[in-house]
Amino acid sequence: MDRLTELTSFIRASETGSFSAAARELGLSQPAVSQQIRALEKRLGVRLFDRTTRYVSPTDAGRRYLQRARDIVERLEEADRSVGCLESKMCGRLAVGAPASFGAGVLGNYLIEFKRAYPELMLDVALTDSFVDVIAERLDVVIRMGTIDDDRLIVRKLGVMERRLAATPDYLDRMGRPRRPEDLAEHDYLLYAHITTRDIVPLTGPGGQKAEVRIRPAMCSNNSLLNQQALLSGIGIGLGHKVILDPLVAQERLEYVLPDWHYAPHHVHAVYPSNRFIPLKVRRFVDGFTEHLAAMGALIDDKKSMYMRREMAETGESRCGAAEIGVAPQPRGE
Repeated sequence: MDRLTELTSFIRASETGSFSAAARELGLSQPAVSQQIRALEKRLGVRLFDRTTRYVSPTDAGRRYLQRARDIVERLEEADRSVGCLESKMCGRLAVGAPASFGAGVLGNYLIEFKRAYPELMLDVALTDSFVDVIAERLDVVIRMGTIDDDRLIVRKLGVMERRLAATPDYLDRMGRPRRPEDLAEHDYLLYAHITTRDIVPLTGPGGQKAEVRIRPAMCSNNSLLNQQALLSGIGIGLGHKVILDPLVAQERLEYVLPDWHYAPHHVHAVYPSNRFIPLKVRRFVDGFTEHLAAMGALIDDKKSMYMRREMAETGESRCGAAEIGVAPQPRGE
């Protein structure tokens, strides 16, 4: 029996949860798919699926095998595509993932530039504030913030982004401008649900002095685009990445709050599955995006980055810390 056909049937059955659905997608009969799965299990000497009358689901062994099976099939597909579409021509599908407001405020323009530079590429973009499993979602590259702790992934650091507090001039005219970190306790605050410090705002002053203020959330949301909309509506103070806030401040739609105090910065990474070779289109995408961030002035210089890096550990945000406005992380269980 064709082992590639077995692998393909196994993958589709795992993804659809049904031998019948897998058979329909593959143009085969349900008994044929069942026979292929049984042959695969017999050769491996393990049970790959838990079966019921209504659905099938991979066992622990099946889930481990699924990752390898996908990689094998994807490599073969990539080899087939390379015959008619040379890698140097930059064509085919490029699946990119990123946080929602980061995609809208920073990544979006670059995606358009990249598409224009390589018109034969089909960009498949997933923007979400939820945690994205790079391997399960079959993404080629994902932009993430914070420190990545996943040995299934290759992690490439792109730089460090600064974060600041901001509010609308109208809100500050009505409620007063904080002069000290402690003043934040008297203000309405827009809290991002995934932020690790929750209702404590840790700040560092110009002389290195530290302050931790318990804030009063006026709204808590797990969507960074909604938080940005709320910030611009003038209902409270929020936290954001400076590169996204700067244009809004220049337009006088926002004003920085406690400008001499800053929040711990965010490491920006590109991540990809470690069990796959890195295609040229991914390398070019990441190289170009790094240059794009630098050209925007989005990244902190190395000296400032080293100084601020210590603050990330001190404020408890060394693991995929979150931004409330502007860039959301994709953490697991935070």
